Amino acid sequence: MSEFAKTEQNRVRRLPARGAYDKATIYPIVDQALICYVGLVEEGGQPVIIPTLHARRDDEILLHGATTSRLLKYAATGAPLCITVANIDGLVLARSVFHHSVNYRSAVLFGRGALVENEDEKMAALAAFTEKLIPGRWDDARGPNAVELKATSVVAVTIESASAKVRTGPPKDDDEDYALDVWAGVVPIQQHFGAPEADPLLNDHVALPGYLHALCNRSL
Repeated sequence: MSEFAKTEQNRVRRLPARGAYDKATIYPIVDQALICYVGLVEEGGQPVIIPTLHARRDDEILLHGATTSRLLKYAATGAPLCITVANIDGLVLARSVFHHSVNYRSAVLFGRGALVENEDEKMAALAAFTEKLIPGRWDDARGPNAVELKATSVVAVTIESASAKVRTGPPKDDDEDYALDVWAGVVPIQQHFGAPEADPLLNDHVALPGYLHALCNRSL
């Protein structure tokens, strides 16, 4: 299945022309985002949204953290979750304040989680987290020991439904406003990685690894 069915759950209601339901649009948005926001409803009906790191593996979102995490305890029960991400690409300045906007790529995903209990699968998931953020790091740094692995929970959330919403391009003003002498256009926004700052306790002979040189030249 290359596209999610459009349902009342995932349908883009406001400006539906900006909506997309295909994985080729949705998954790159999810993969580029450094964090996601997980929405859940606690006992008693209290809604909670928690920001956290994530990684995607095929049609699953991987979440991880301490075994004491309320988010992971909740997600592991199989209760419904809503996961959102957003990437902002520019400020859109119109001639009128009303039509100011932003260019963005966002995604909303719905699914249910299951605890990853197999040790090998858990290690593979932790490697996926590490490599998503810093490609090459997993094989360079010390891996989790038995105590650390036991203290960490990993939940795999199966993506059951999803949609994306995307805005691109210049502002859209009212016809009568195009004659106004007001600057209009787009101010691009781009995330990038800065130069690494070495730990003051780093051994003098340890050089900056090649994968970090590559990371510093990468923009999000």
